[in-house]
Amino acid sequence: MLFFIFNKTLKMILTEPKNSITKQYQKLLELDGVELAFDRAALEQIADTSLARKTGARGLRAIMETMMMDTMFEIPSDETIKHCKITKEVVDGTGQPIIER
Repeated sequence: MLFFIFNKTLKMILTEPKNSITKQYQKLLELDGVELAFDRAALEQIADTSLARKTGARGLRAIMETMMMDTMFEIPSDETIKHCKITKEVVDGTGQPIIER
């Protein structure tokens, strides 16, 4: 039960504040004309990873930075990209973002 409460709280921290981490990345990519979206499962995986590492809310940014690093370099250099979707597989390192041109 406690795990569920912490997981839900971390997901809220990721998405709900006006200046949330996910909104910051969305705004950065919006500057390049790209819409960034996160799967619900991806947000859950980010929260689960933070809990597994026992880093809590402070660890969310580090997880996001690691996960988004390649994407943040790739997207500005490709003007054909219009949409980028982050999935659970991207978060756990087994997949790539879904890119739409």
